Amino acid sequence: MPALLFGSISTLADTSELQRLAFNQAFAEHGLDWQWTQEEYRSLLGSNGGADRVREYARSRGENVDAAAVHATKSDLFRRSLASSPVVSRPGVVETIAQAKESGYRIGFVTTTSGANVQALLTALAPGVSAADFDVVVDASDVETGKPDPAAYRLALDKLGVDATACVAIEDNPGGARSAAAAGIACAAFPNENTRQQDFGPALPVGEELRLEELRNLIPAA
Repeated sequence: MPALLFGSISTLADTSELQRLAFNQAFAEHGLDWQWTQEEYRSLLGSNGGADRVREYARSRGENVDAAAVHATKSDLFRRSLASSPVVSRPGVVETIAQAKESGYRIGFVTTTSGANVQALLTALAPGVSAADFDVVVDASDVETGKPDPAAYRLALDKLGVDATACVAIEDNPGGARSAAAAGIACAAFPNENTRQQDFGPALPVGEELRLEELRNLIPAA
């Protein structure tokens, strides 16, 4: 049985700029004089994990910052922005999920962001995309190590009872693509606004709009 595995929040809705703005607001609330421009933010997206990103940025500036606290504030602000901003699914997402389910595909949401962020996103996107659309949801609470470690994808495969060769992962960032590859899963690169210039390695680009036929062609066992 084939499966589509959506690998991050911004594969469903492009929230990358909401994330950047939430980081900047969190910096201000914590008394930091940091402001990540879009260009600077893009340069920081080669790795996964917002708290680690804050920690490394502070280290590069020779500053001592409670990265976990800053990131917690950022996550709260991000969830508020999801609730108050018009959030729309990315082109082709709703149609691809519906067509895949009709064709007998299993659908997964495999991320290592927090469960609260996942819930906030799916609430914002409902009814177009909702928790009911997914046969499995994996978030940060389910694994000890985040992406690019393959643990999240391996757990999803186990829960779905499918082989890696029957799946395609959809990822919006290089770390996610490396995670899928390490789990033996073919990956479709579906960059967001701020990751379009990143190197996705062996992941194959699928353009600005998801199409089931194109994704099906990437599944080795299809």
